[in-house]
Amino acid sequence: MSEFSSPSDRPEPHAYSEQDVQREVSELQKQSATAARIFDLRRIIGGLFVLYGVIVTIAGITDDQAAIDKAQGVNINLWTGIGMLLLGIFFLVWLKLRPTPPTVPEVTAEDLPDQSAE
Repeated sequence: MSEFSSPSDRPEPHAYSEQDVQREVSELQKQSATAARIFDLRRIIGGLFVLYGVIVTIAGITDDQAAIDKAQGVNINLWTGIGMLLLGIFFLVWLKLRPTPPTVPEVTAEDLPDQSAE
């Protein structure tokens, strides 16, 4: 047999008001916008290029003459590392100057205050 013998013993389902739903939706939109800014590809690409650029630049600075002679007299690690650093910095500056715009919630006629009361 059921643990609730009559319908009056059953717990009532939680009723959500329109305000509760709107508040929850706006909170989720804010979290979504924050996640979009965190995982912006410019941040990821720029960070990786800066990281690898530092590593390759250090390798180019510490290269011996035999490695430079092998590349026909060009310190390819140094130049490639500097290029990677510049590209990574470009992506990060681009992110800083043109951030991801926040999403603007849609406003419907029901959301606006009643103008006839004035």
